[in-house]
Amino acid sequence: MPNLEGGGDGVVTDKQVRRMTRMVERGKTKVLASLQTGMDRKTAQKYLELGRLPSEVAKGHTWRTRTDPFKEVWDEVVEKLEVFPRLEGKTLFEFLQREYPGRFADGQIRTLQRRVKRWRALEGPGKEVFFPQEHHPGVLSESDYTRMSKLGITIQRQPFDHMVYHFVLTYSNWETGNVCFSESYESLSAGLQNALWKLGGVPKTHRTDSLSAAVNNLNEKEEFTQRYKALLKHYGLKGQKTQAGKGNENGDVEQRHHRLKRALDQALLLRGSRDFESRGDYEKFLKEMFTELNKGRQDRFAEELKVLKALPARRLEDCKKLQVSVGPSSTIRVLHNRYSVHSRLIGEKVQVRAYAEWLDIWYGQRRVDRLPRLQGKENHRIDYRHIIDWLVRKPGAFANYRYRDDLFPTSRFRIAYDILKDERPVKADREYLKILHLAAKESESAVDRTLGMLLDSESPIRAEEIKNLVCQAQQPEQVKDPIIVEINLQIYDSLFEEMGVDHE
Repeated sequence: MPNLEGGGDGVVTDKQVRRMTRMVERGKTKVLASLQTGMDRKTAQKYLELGRLPSEVAKGHTWRTRTDPFKEVWDEVVEKLEVFPRLEGKTLFEFLQREYPGRFADGQIRTLQRRVKRWRALEGPGKEVFFPQEHHPGVLSESDYTRMSKLGITIQRQPFDHMVYHFVLTYSNWETGNVCFSESYESLSAGLQNALWKLGGVPKTHRTDSLSAAVNNLNEKEEFTQRYKALLKHYGLKGQKTQAGKGNENGDVEQRHHRLKRALDQALLLRGSRDFESRGDYEKFLKEMFTELNKGRQDRFAEELKVLKALPARRLEDCKKLQVSVGPSSTIRVLHNRYSVHSRLIGEKVQVRAYAEWLDIWYGQRRVDRLPRLQGKENHRIDYRHIIDWLVRKPGAFANYRYRDDLFPTSRFRIAYDILKDERPVKADREYLKILHLAAKESESAVDRTLGMLLDSESPIRAEEIKNLVCQAQQPEQVKDPIIVEINLQIYDSLFEEMGVDHE
């Protein structure tokens, strides 16, 4: 819109004054110039004397054009803002509506929000200032975890609840990362080491936020945990941490979180599906996304590579080693969760090597089992194969077994047990344990398929019948004696004769 000046002289625009001034400078009289530009002679004289445009002399009004509905309660609003500076205008408006019923209409909320915004800008507390940092090649790396649930990733139609450990070089913004499920030390160790070995070198400094896996709490004298200090020492890294509640100090990786998710979301839209056949397929997709993001950073990344320190001769193990005893229930307790092991280990001490996603069970310098690691606390994972030999001998223990729900490998096993309880309540436990024993000794998938077939046909569930069907399905096809057709060598003789070749 043009700049206007109101008053007794009428409305005059900057454009009119500029045109009138040019005409006077070219020799036209003030009277003619004012007439041709459509303004009063006295007005033209005023602007010629001032040497300024209307927009440069106009004054905005400072008086209110309507009654302030919050005038009488404003001191009360300010008092609350001074005590709680982060209170939003909407919250304050709802408070006033409760305190003064019927006084403030819903449509007045914008008026209060504007007043609160103005108060914050003119009288409120100062806001935190962010100071742009100058980065240098090979000096600083940052890492953090980010949750990916909002992207809606699924594996075979099942929600895939996971995080990404995210590593960034702050000079070039080169980045990498991997799927993980917790912020444990093992996850941090694996993620950082994966990043460094993919990078092919070591920067001077690594910064995290106040991860409990790396940073001691305020009661500890040492800044970092012993295990994290050992990891940093192994790679010759200097550790840094952000202040508590100051995630912006890890700003580069925080920004990369948002941009990574946005890029992934766009790529998923183009892909046409957020579902993946396997975790491996999704991880391949994620790896390809990092490759694409890094393509535009090659020049600055090359500068970083020149000054990175060499990697050590080997990686550190990404695990925590624990010595635990196997209890009489054939279970061990590891990092606040309970797991079953084979009953032959009852009463023995085993070494547990706890990695980010699995546990390796060692006995006598030999790995005897690998178990998926549970997340959280007070959870349990009981593998029926570890204890089924004794359960079939003590079927009475099944009914009230604390971890009984873990002994239904699939929904079909559970349905079969419920049917047995309805049809044969006295023998149901014994019959079901025979079926479970068959799954452990033969094939869980084969028993599951057979159960599905029986359930679909509404046939009786019997352990002996299931055993027969499984054995029949696993019978190899009979190999028939091969039939060898006699070859007529005269065919080759005639070919040689046609070619004029002496084949004798």
